[in-house]
Amino acid sequence: MRTQSRRRPRAMLAAAAAGTLLAPLLSGCWVGAGGAGSGGDAINVLMVNNPQMTELQKLTAAHFTKSTGIKVNFTVLPENDVRDKISQDFANQAGQYDVATLSNYEIPIYARNGWLHAMDSYVAGDPAYDEQDVLKPMRESLTADDGKLYGQPFYGESSFLMYRKDVFAQQGLTMPAHPTWQQIADLAARVDGARPGMKGICLRGLPGWGEVMAPLTTVVNTFGGTWFDKGWKARLDSPEWKRATSFYVDLVREHGESGAAQSGFAECLNNMTQGKVAMWYDATSAAGSLEAAGSPVKGKVGYAPAPVERTGSSGWLYTWAWGIQKASRNADKAWKFVSWASGKDYEQLVGDTIGWSNVPAGKRASTYANPAYVKEAAAFQQMTKAAIEGARPKDPGVQPRPAPGIQFVGIPEFTDLGTKVSQEISAAIAGRQSVESALRKSQKLAERISEEYEGR
Repeated sequence: MRTQSRRRPRAMLAAAAAGTLLAPLLSGCWVGAGGAGSGGDAINVLMVNNPQMTELQKLTAAHFTKSTGIKVNFTVLPENDVRDKISQDFANQAGQYDVATLSNYEIPIYARNGWLHAMDSYVAGDPAYDEQDVLKPMRESLTADDGKLYGQPFYGESSFLMYRKDVFAQQGLTMPAHPTWQQIADLAARVDGARPGMKGICLRGLPGWGEVMAPLTTVVNTFGGTWFDKGWKARLDSPEWKRATSFYVDLVREHGESGAAQSGFAECLNNMTQGKVAMWYDATSAAGSLEAAGSPVKGKVGYAPAPVERTGSSGWLYTWAWGIQKASRNADKAWKFVSWASGKDYEQLVGDTIGWSNVPAGKRASTYANPAYVKEAAAFQQMTKAAIEGARPKDPGVQPRPAPGIQFVGIPEFTDLGTKVSQEISAAIAGRQSVESALRKSQKLAERISEEYEGR
């Protein structure tokens, strides 16, 4: 809802943030696995159902509980569902869950609203955890405006360019050590059709603030654009946004995968694995799948930094991290779990019992010095570390930003704004409207946010 006032009281802003985060929820109450909440020697953990998290669940009783006596009651849900349940419990400070998986998008917002327990005192009192071993961009992205740390990463990722080095060799092409986007466009044209049915590049076109808007926003950043300037003026109608978006749309329409407007991470992974595309710009986490045993392209893929235009780097930054609810009655026990689940010993446990390719990497410098991990992930581990260390969550472009974030804007309203803008961009990729029309509509959407934030 729009407001007539340019400034709103802090309480109203907090309520608006909670309302935005809770908007996707169904009405009514919900009680999770732990009943009335955790207590005694038990904690409740709500987490996303990705493979590395479910492995953690399987290892907890025999290792963490056995050594500490703390029982962990897990509730494991798909990403959209888990975000809804977390926002409900944490916004209400119901205390149902002590720990939850949150990303570097949510954690600063939740901390600002007083929903999270700061971890600084725990880190200071637990030198074995070795907070300085956590990669600096990860630490920064989980630190709130008050300078306090509110999350610990379970694993992290950036973005980079993946390409078929065997196809490049056959075509007599060389990938630059630090490619520009124009160089990538030129290469995409040259490898388009290099093999029957092979397109030059895969780029996300699927609607969603975390789908097409993630890679596109990194392109906008390095082309000199920004969602909002320092004073919260919407800038989606700027020449830089128009140039970046036109470049992205033209590239994927001319040399990208078929069905690009409905292609997200999963579809591009499938296209790359099946040899339908020669290049792919996306999350560094994709490399583990491309290099997995049984992958048709294992050993055939090369990796290069995220392409740039006007910035020194352009890779995004994302982490699934652990947050402790402020209302938790078991914060000390919750920290013991968080420190175990994000610690060096847990990575060693996964490497020894499951395999080093399954280690939740992307968060600690020591991981990339571990000979066993380096050997297992030799094809991509150094490029991944460099991408994460080169990420600049507070300064991703060429101008000051009013909120942190590389592939997102760190405000509660971005989930709705980003999704609506993504629908316009996807329509342009599908050829249903022009880039100019898409950005004109998107600018109007962003201006509504400007009215809420200007003057703050």
